Amino acid sequence: MITETPRDRIVRAAAALLAEGGREAVSTRAVGRAAGVQAPTIYRQFGDMRGLLDAAASYGLAAYLHAQAAGDLVGDPVDDLRRGWDLHVGFGVANPAFHALMYADPRPGETPTATRVAADILRQLVHRVAEAGRLRTGVAEATEMLHATACGVTLALIRTPLPQRDPTLSTRTREAVLAALVTDSAAARATSRADRPLRHAVALRAALDTLTTDLSTAERALLAEWLDRMARTSP
Repeated sequence: MITETPRDRIVRAAAALLAEGGREAVSTRAVGRAAGVQAPTIYRQFGDMRGLLDAAASYGLAAYLHAQAAGDLVGDPVDDLRRGWDLHVGFGVANPAFHALMYADPRPGETPTATRVAADILRQLVHRVAEAGRLRTGVAEATEMLHATACGVTLALIRTPLPQRDPTLSTRTREAVLAALVTDSAAARATSRADRPLRHAVALRAALDTLTTDLSTAERALLAEWLDRMARTSP
């Protein structure tokens, strides 16, 4: 049996308060009462309230992903990317206070841990699409576009009263963005000749760091620069 530490109790209590009452509900007194600890313990563990909120948001995201049983990615990489989008939007809509904490209060030079985790998950999914030779642009650019669009869709849904929400908004937006970024079906891949060289270049760039070659460090860096430049200048 795993014994829950004071830190665990504090994070779980903060996450529950955040989910129930929003950021304003997460006070030192409320968290201490719910976790059975004193204020000095909270500050010793997390430094300040920002640190505690960061940990609470990370806990909430991890719990959501675990509940969704994401598992290993063994399917079609574009379908896995679709599911990643749906998980991102679903988490935000189901947990608006967490989404607001992660995205609605940006500070230069500071990125909440949960935000970095969500972006890393998306980047890995995009990377798999690139490795399959199905990405029309660079991994970084595609990740940025998908992340920004998914965040915007999530915010639009949160702001819209439930009876007025368009249940197809997320799917339609997702597919519009994917249409610009990936070659989806096998038939489309076979007939899409115009961007085939570019997709091969993107695939090579995605795999470059794992390839065993006789290239020197400088040659590998130069090749990476060329491939990145090709991706950035894509039509």
